[in-house]
Amino acid sequence: MTDTSDRELRKIRRALISVSDRAGIVDFARELTDYNVEIISTGGTAKLLRENNIPVREVADVTGFPELMDGRVKTLHPRIHGALLAVRDNPKHQAALREHEIDPIDMVVINLYPFEQTVSRPGVTIEEAIEQIDIGGPAMIRSAAKNFRDVAVVTSPKGYPAIAAEMRKYKGALSAATKEFLAEQAFRLTSIYDETITAFLSTTASHGQHFEITRETRGRFPWQTTTESSGEIELPAYEKWRLTKVRDLCYGENPHQQAALYDTGETAGIGHAQLLSGKQMSFNNYVDADAAWQLVCDFEENACAIIKHTNPAGVALGDTTEEAYRKALATDPTSAFGGIVAFNRIVDGRAASAVIEIFTEVVIAPDFEADALEILKSKKNLRVLRAQPIEPTPELEYRQISGGMLAQTPDTHVLKREELRVVSKRQPSEQEIRSLLFAWIVAKHTKSNAIVYAREGQTVGVGAGQMSRVDSVKLGAMRAQLPLPGSVLASDAFFPFRDGIDEAAKYGITAVIQPGGSVRDAEVVGAADEHELAMIFTGIRHFRH
Repeated sequence: MTDTSDRELRKIRRALISVSDRAGIVDFARELTDYNVEIISTGGTAKLLRENNIPVREVADVTGFPELMDGRVKTLHPRIHGALLAVRDNPKHQAALREHEIDPIDMVVINLYPFEQTVSRPGVTIEEAIEQIDIGGPAMIRSAAKNFRDVAVVTSPKGYPAIAAEMRKYKGALSAATKEFLAEQAFRLTSIYDETITAFLSTTASHGQHFEITRETRGRFPWQTTTESSGEIELPAYEKWRLTKVRDLCYGENPHQQAALYDTGETAGIGHAQLLSGKQMSFNNYVDADAAWQLVCDFEENACAIIKHTNPAGVALGDTTEEAYRKALATDPTSAFGGIVAFNRIVDGRAASAVIEIFTEVVIAPDFEADALEILKSKKNLRVLRAQPIEPTPELEYRQISGGMLAQTPDTHVLKREELRVVSKRQPSEQEIRSLLFAWIVAKHTKSNAIVYAREGQTVGVGAGQMSRVDSVKLGAMRAQLPLPGSVLASDAFFPFRDGIDEAAKYGITAVIQPGGSVRDAEVVGAADEHELAMIFTGIRHFRH
């Protein structure tokens, strides 16, 4: 034994046990009695211990009060919390214990009412949820954790074996380091528990209807509110994430970086996709797969997207999944090699056979027919994901920067046909309008500066991530494998100069869709008219950085 003091190795003499998860509690309690630990307990836990011939004293005998209000009040008493909070080396605290005849409690073994399991049940009512909000448990955990130098707080059955082993090592005592670690785990538990309750209450129908947000109160309440006059979301003054590690990844963006996947509590999307075949997903696989999945989920029609480094290599619509895939592949077969393929419809065998003709990293779809899955599984390194469609959500998006965090509402804007404003002399045809709306969705999912050439239901060329818009125009044309004449062009933001239109006109495009809003809009529209192009303003921008 090293330089541990007597206080650090003070024996556990009295323990309070109150658990909803009773796994392993009988064996652990029996370990405690081996060191003559007096056990205090409540209700069902006390009954279980007694049935297993473990001596136990009811909390009601300690407090002198019976359980009240259907068990809502049983441990909220000075004889319990005084026994937990008293500092053993503080003479005033010890005098108070003697005066009020309170015996110290050296260990608390608690797990909380199963609130999360309750609210995860379909059809659970708010009344049922409320009854599973634990009050006495968190209060005792916090009291014991605050006084961790003198009290051990055990909140998970997983810890019983290690704690019992250490008590055997130190003849009924626990080290100061162990008690401090247990306190940290305890405060983590109560924090997550409160966040789970907060998240549930934020989804109830009455949420947000009890407070009038005024100029004086705005910003004081750390929750999301809506301003009735404008319909705009007021971002919360305080925001906290709850992240639970799902698994470690082989590495991050590069082999020298560590990485892991964390669960944010959502139920859909790539983070919750089921891996049906192939190797575990890598960091880059997840990033690219999410870009592909978000893109196809923006289409109501049968769509396929092929993504490389988060940008579309090809996107297409089709009557079948095979047709959609082959049209998407035709945009840029070279870049599609080693790419991510996403479908927004169930994949059949013909589409699966087409996909495995070239090397593909990941295939994502809402589901796969049996023969399609067998075909895809024949490629052992091909990752096959089944994902739930993404629904528009009010949840904020975050991006970490050095020294801070940025937050924004997601870009869920859906362009409606009636919002289109024709600004050119020539009116677009119905076919051009359909092509422009298709290209506009693809541009939304392309890194800015983004230029997308397309014809009806098929990308022709994609220019992404350039520092100048005219360079994106040139790049998209340079990468085009399909004929450019007769295609349309979408730009995620306005053209600052007419040079982009002049350049695009060289390739034979017939129509342009862009947000508008440049100080040189008149010059840009004039260029479209000179080249006899149709031009539509959307009034909305889709930067993607």
